[in-house]
Amino acid sequence: MRTITLPTLAVFTCLLLAGCGGDTYVKVQGTTTISKGQELADLQRALDEGAIDRRDYDLLRGRILDRPH
Repeated sequence: MRTITLPTLAVFTCLLLAGCGGDTYVKVQGTTTISKGQELADLQRALDEGAIDRRDYDLLRGRILDRPH
């Protein structure tokens, strides 16, 4: 019967845990459809809650409205 020493067990555990991290970047493919109205409502909410300032709101609102469809 073989015995496993503590250093060997520690190295083995580190190797197992190193494999658990994996790549932290996720690439999502596909499309979602969100209406301009929903985007504008979300943008207004962000302004009302102080997440963005008026300058950012105006810039993003213009981009949304200038997009086709």
